[in-house]
Amino acid sequence: MTLTFEVSDRLYEAAQEWADRRLEDIDEAMETKVEQALLEIEHLVSQSHDVAFEVDGREIRYEPTEELAALLRRQAEESGIDESTALKMHVDLYANAFLDDVTDEQKPPGTPSE
Repeated sequence: MTLTFEVSDRLYEAAQEWADRRLEDIDEAMETKVEQALLEIEHLVSQSHDVAFEVDGREIRYEPTEELAALLRRQAEESGIDESTALKMHVDLYANAFLDDVTDEQKPPGTPSE
């Protein structure tokens, strides 16, 4: 089962902040933020340490593990939403995770201090 959803403004803004702090392209940052979220979710549900997904602008395509698919199916049925929406909500919870302050030592050379 491949799930597709559009990232929330909250996640997009977190990716933009990630990109700004690390002087990355927004597409790279979006991939990083989505990967972080999916890894956390899969690890909690299935103990998986690997995720494969596609990012196309703000659209995400992901095939969850059987364990996560079953959880999303249950949650979707209980809530009256579809599995993609359930996954989107979980991913959105991790939008601001890992947005710690970046020290000058972690920035690329030549990056001005704030």
